[in-house]
Amino acid sequence: MPFNPFTIDLPVREIIPAVREHLAVQNTLIVNAPPGAGKSTLLPLALLDEVWLTGQKIIMLEPRRLAAKTIAERLAQLLGEEVGRTVGYRIRFETRISDKTRIEVVTEGILTRMIHSDRALTGVGIVIFDEFHERSIHADVAMALSREAQHTLRPDLRIMVMSATLDMPQLTKLLQAPVAQSMGRQYPIETFYTGDADDRMLPEMVARVVQQAAKEQEGDILVFLPGENDIRKVEELLRRQLRDFRIHPLFGMLPFGKQYAAIMPDRDGKRKVVLATSIAETSLTIEGISVVVDTGFGKTSRFDPKSGLSRLETVRISKDAADQRAGRAGRLGPGTAYRMWSKTTQERMAPHRTPEIMEADLSSLVLDMAQWGITDIRRLTWLNPPPRAALQYATEMLHHLQALEHGRITAHGQKMHALPCHPRIAHMLLKADETDQVALASDIAAILEERDPLDRNAGIDINLRIEALRRYRKEQGQGKKFGKIEKVARSYRSLFSIEPDNSKFDEYETGVLLTHCYPERIAYARPGNNAQFQLANGKYASAGHRDDLAHDPWLAIAHLHAGNEDNPGRIFLASPLNPRDLAPLVKQQESYHWDVNDGELTASMDTRIGSIVLQSKPLPAPDEKHRVPAMSEAIKVEGEHLLDFNADVTQWQNRVLSLRKWRPSEGWPDVSTSTLLITNRDWLKPYLADIEHPDELMELELLPIFQKSLTSEQLHRLDLLAPQSIKLPDGSLINLEYKADGSQPQLEIRLQDVLSWEQSPTVDEGEMTVELHLLTPDLKAITTVSDLASFWKGNYRVIKRQLEVVFPEVKWERG
Repeated sequence: MPFNPFTIDLPVREIIPAVREHLAVQNTLIVNAPPGAGKSTLLPLALLDEVWLTGQKIIMLEPRRLAAKTIAERLAQLLGEEVGRTVGYRIRFETRISDKTRIEVVTEGILTRMIHSDRALTGVGIVIFDEFHERSIHADVAMALSREAQHTLRPDLRIMVMSATLDMPQLTKLLQAPVAQSMGRQYPIETFYTGDADDRMLPEMVARVVQQAAKEQEGDILVFLPGENDIRKVEELLRRQLRDFRIHPLFGMLPFGKQYAAIMPDRDGKRKVVLATSIAETSLTIEGISVVVDTGFGKTSRFDPKSGLSRLETVRISKDAADQRAGRAGRLGPGTAYRMWSKTTQERMAPHRTPEIMEADLSSLVLDMAQWGITDIRRLTWLNPPPRAALQYATEMLHHLQALEHGRITAHGQKMHALPCHPRIAHMLLKADETDQVALASDIAAILEERDPLDRNAGIDINLRIEALRRYRKEQGQGKKFGKIEKVARSYRSLFSIEPDNSKFDEYETGVLLTHCYPERIAYARPGNNAQFQLANGKYASAGHRDDLAHDPWLAIAHLHAGNEDNPGRIFLASPLNPRDLAPLVKQQESYHWDVNDGELTASMDTRIGSIVLQSKPLPAPDEKHRVPAMSEAIKVEGEHLLDFNADVTQWQNRVLSLRKWRPSEGWPDVSTSTLLITNRDWLKPYLADIEHPDELMELELLPIFQKSLTSEQLHRLDLLAPQSIKLPDGSLINLEYKADGSQPQLEIRLQDVLSWEQSPTVDEGEMTVELHLLTPDLKAITTVSDLASFWKGNYRVIKRQLEVVFPEVKWERG
């Protein structure tokens, strides 16, 4: 008997007829429904018997493995079946499907690989993008390729985008698709603001708020924390303080069994506290939760094209993410949310989260597109076009790894793409295959991909980890850390059909393999500067002075913190290198240098490994055709000091960058100074030919040059959404001060000039409140205000009495 979705009491069933009607006549639909409405559960099952789906299957993309597995199990349960029959799943290194499977729940890059293996997605009737508001880079790439397949090969292919918190007008405009909206059944949530948390004492403060919530409320508690380290610290505190509760951690690297235990009711009926990362924001329903404690922080990986490194940073979440988190308390009944920040901070938070594609390493994306045959990546249908600087870096890196040649994918690149890993890892494995070293390379790859199995005191030598992994295998040891690493290593060995190797190995071989992975991180010890190394990419990094590798002359670095201009990066994993093994990497290269002091063009013949110059001989009379490229290279490094980034230019940049943060789906360009310097040849080249001396660069008017990067519509919207100034009651204009990070704009203004204002001014069509820095008549600071209405009712009464004494000539009465 066919499954009847109307027998399940979930709010989304009210829109099932509309969803069926839309998809019967058109190929794209957007579904907007709040958390808990049942969109992930009911809608795939409700489409199974549609005529247009006859003989075809449903592919549903989930951003996380735990969600994919639990949703697949729930769907199968509703059909009265085991997973792997009508409903199955595919995640990395694990598949449960059969020839009877008609709904496949897949994760991350799985869908992208399916499209690459069959561009027409033969046998697939609809692709469902669930939880699309998370905006993972995998989802964005899969969406772009699915739309390309739909436009060129499969106009009958349906695409359904499902989300709780998307920018609907922008999405409908881009996809040219209607919206089916379910109001859901979100129960009321009472919200408490506990004040801004000190991130230096976050675990202790979280434990106190959880204890408070446990006393004041009933039901289970879900706590959102930035990462695993914070979770472990809070777990330790709560196990001592809440002995009658079950304490469950929940994060992506946790074994599935423990993740599953966290989301299910306690067997003994005890109340539980679930300590989770952002993994719990998704379509998972955690049984029994009626209280949410939210720290307001999350982890994000930000890629820096200038250094070629990604940084894992703890950042303040956006308003939509905070609402998504709070909503977990109201899925099963009335709930309570404790927000560990102030109402003022709430006003300052960005409205929407930043899509991963705007901050991530794009090398896998570029390789995906090259495999498809797409060289002009930005012409595809992107909600946010990938940033030019990150695309440029990824393209150059893939050329260096022999994956691309003149922008086209090579045979080696196709082999790299076929492997289920980052292009760097794939290149290393393939190079290892040429020298019969895959057993060692697979161990290295697994260690690089998983969390470090040894503690910080073990030192930076990756060879110690390889030795420990081989002992674990040889002795059939116990330990979850090495068990997970071995699972990944085994999967790589199976791809090359080799057996594990537990024998001793040459540590210099490890170094050579790492140079295939990270050629720009070959590092040479700086003379007379203990434990500090120069990398082939020109950056610097240091090891601890007491580390065993601190005094080696050459290192191959695997993991490091990027550092900044003032402090070198910090090395976390590396291997020693034998200089003799570097001979194939040594290159003779003509180098051209434009002196930023006098404008002189010089040339040299360098013997180098990347940016590490081993020997340099000056060359006479360099050809002037190299002047402009040399100027461009010099501006990449020194340009911020050579060009006139004045206050007007900086404020224009900050206005655009704020809209880029506030409205991530509108495609505002990255006009940050670092990106503009990296891409300076794109916008500065026409002006460089006439420059003879560095001082002349300062005469260029940057603002009109930069304004050309916006369309006429964007220029208009910039003035509308992020105006340069605000008009005062007397008709005069006063400039706002915008921040590059999209935080709350500020306005310095005399208090008497705002006496007639009832509310704080806003920008971004009322979404972002302006922070007022109130001044005395003689322009001295009084106070900072984000909520003017509350200020009038509270602090102003005290301040007014003081001002009346000092400035009696001013009328301080309002109205």
